[in-house]
Amino acid sequence: MAERRAEISRKTNETNVSVRIDIDGTGKSKISTGVGFFDHMLDQLSRHSLIDMDIDVTGDLHIDDHHTVEDTGIAIGQAIAKALGDRRGIARYASLDLAMDETMTKAAVDISGRPFLVWNVAFSAPKIGTFDTELVREFFQALAQNAGITLHILNHYGANNHHIAETCFKAVARVLRVATEIDPRQADRVPSTKGMLA
Repeated sequence: MAERRAEISRKTNETNVSVRIDIDGTGKSKISTGVGFFDHMLDQLSRHSLIDMDIDVTGDLHIDDHHTVEDTGIAIGQAIAKALGDRRGIARYASLDLAMDETMTKAAVDISGRPFLVWNVAFSAPKIGTFDTELVREFFQALAQNAGITLHILNHYGANNHHIAETCFKAVARVLRVATEIDPRQADRVPSTKGMLA
């Protein structure tokens, strides 16, 4: 099997993003975005997907965290799409309910080539520490669009906003892990009756 690795560099007037991933890793990460809570969430994404991630971002944090979070999502999404190539042999689909203390969140993914995000998550406060809770959705929107995946995230219930955000990242990580794995029964086929996932 070919190595499923990719590197993306993205530089704008607002951010300078460098992302390296290995789909078939062990969940090792080296992450520096300048946004502490976001770094913690990306560490969860890497650890629970088993996708190795090396992410370095310099952004216009003197304005706010928005550009840094969104552009990181764009670059990670592009790296996933590049690393998966024609998506030959992948399981493609996965769905999971993930519990963390009082919180339960569902994530479902179709690595389809058709980008779409369904977001059914509500936070009870505008911030977690200094981090804007609305940026959680912005990250997953950018990730789904640029990875070319259909992604549904539903928070069933929860009281603690940190836990709600963290279950989103962990649940997405787990479904990415399953959906990107090679299915030995169709390792040489693209899992679509169309014959392609682009």
